[in-house]
Order: sequence, then C-alpha cells, then structure tokens
Amino acid sequence: METEEFVEELEKSEYHLIRMAKGDTQEAVANPSSETEEAAAAAGAANTKPISSILIVIAMHTEAAPLVSKFELVEDPDKSLFPNGVPWVRYRGKYKDLDINLVWPGKDPSLGVDSVGTVSASLVTYASIQAFNPDLVINAGTAGGFKAKGASIGDVYLASAVAFHDRRIPCPVFDLYGIGAKQTFSCPNMLKELNLKVGNLSTGDSLDMSPHDEAAILANDATLKDMEGAAVAYVADLLSVPAIIVKAVTDLVDIGNLTSQDFFQNLVVVSAALNQAVTQVVDFIIGKCISDL
Repeated sequence: METEEFVEELEKSEYHLIRMAKGDTQEAVANPSSETEEAAAAAGAANTKPISSILIVIAMHTEAAPLVSKFELVEDPDKSLFPNGVPWVRYRGKYKDLDINLVWPGKDPSLGVDSVGTVSASLVTYASIQAFNPDLVINAGTAGGFKAKGASIGDVYLASAVAFHDRRIPCPVFDLYGIGAKQTFSCPNMLKELNLKVGNLSTGDSLDMSPHDEAAILANDATLKDMEGAAVAYVADLLSVPAIIVKAVTDLVDIGNLTSQDFFQNLVVVSAALNQAVTQVVDFIIGKCISDL
C-alpha cells in the first residue's frame, strides 16, 4: 500500500470509530474558533517580555549538584506539586532576579540509581511545566560525542536539532513519528555571544550503541548521543514552551572501549564544564526576552 493510501485508510478508520463512540449520526461541522488567535497573541506577548522564570531539567545528581551550588538553590521539601510517591527532586531559588526551578527525577525507588532515560525525563518535564509555568526550559546534561563529527571529551554543545534513534516503527508515516526529528529553539544571539559548539542530538534509552542504533544515529546526522534530550524537547514543544538543550561530552562513542568506570570518572570532570556553560547561558538570558535569544 502506498503511503498516501495508508494514511487515508487510517484516518477513515479513526473517524469512523470516533463517530461510533460519540453516537454521531451526522457529519461534524468544523467551526472557526477564536482560541487559536488568542493563543497566538499570548505567545507573541510572551516573546516580548523579559524572561522571569526558567526550568532546568537534568537527569543525574552528579550533573545537578554543581548547578545547585552555583545558583544557591535549595531543595524544596514541599512535594505537593508533584504526584504522590514520585522520587522527583525540586531545587529552587532566585539568581539575579531570575526564578530558577531545577528538577531531576531522583533515584529509582527499587534500585537506588539515577532515574535516567526518556520516560523519566518526559514525566518530570511535563509535570514541572504544568506546576511552574516557566518561560524557558533548559535540558542540561552529558552526552556521548562522535569524534568523526569533531567532538572531544569536555566539549559543550547547544543542540541544533533532535531525533530518536531507537523508536523503530516500520510503517509509512509512523516511521517518521518514531524518529521524531525536529529543530530546537533557535538562539542565534546566544550562540554568537557564547561561542558554543552546535550539533545534532540523537536520543535513545540505551547507554551502549547497537548496530541498529548506530545506523539510525548516522541517519540523524548526529554529533551527540544522549538518553533524554529529544524527550524533553518533545514535551516542551507539545506544551508550547521554548526549550534549549546544553550537552557536555563525557565519551567518544565512535572510539569504543569505554568502561563504566571511565564514564563515571569523566562524568565528574565534565559536569564542571557543563556547570560553567549553563551558568554562561543563564547569565546571557537575564534581562532578555525570548525573541532576544
């Protein structure tokens, strides 16, 4: 079946099921609504007012600790803003008149390790945006880099585009949904001022790289490989909040032979470089509008 035919049949099936569920006997008539215009006006106003609140989403405590210290954030004992029983941790504070909420998913309740990966990242991003209504989301963290693309250990990148490399759905159009490729929020003035490296980021839920993953990452033209970035970007985009992704390179994926001990040793050192870069990003943001970035 051709792609167009596949999509048409799928849409017909969904439409038929929705009408049956609603008990509809007549064709639905789409009426213009002012909601779209109101949303556009609100977005335009947000772009021209100074940024007052940011949300930093970060996956590991080792990555978060230097930023918590730098911005003098305090852990919030009030867990009522999040669902009961989740291990998520919120740090909050004010840095040069900017309200900062830093959230990490905490430790897995059963195994006691950092709750890394796309599922935890998606959940905390969604819940945090709903709770704190930030003007901007920053996903800060570490990533593997590709030497063939010019990456070196300790380099810090601003992701220019994101995609997934392990959501394989071999059906027309669904394959594109699985990849989920999208451009990130453009920050030309920030890039010019801070002189950060730029590269595409590919996200998946495995630290290692299978042959299937490698092929998909190459197809995504990625310089970086992580376990959260594209998930955070997807949720932020869904909720119409601009998001930028800052990643520091802990290892070179295309070199190989990296042991877990090497990774965690690099993690501590590279987190310091991440801290410095995120501080520069936040200092640049202060007093600016979204449209100024």
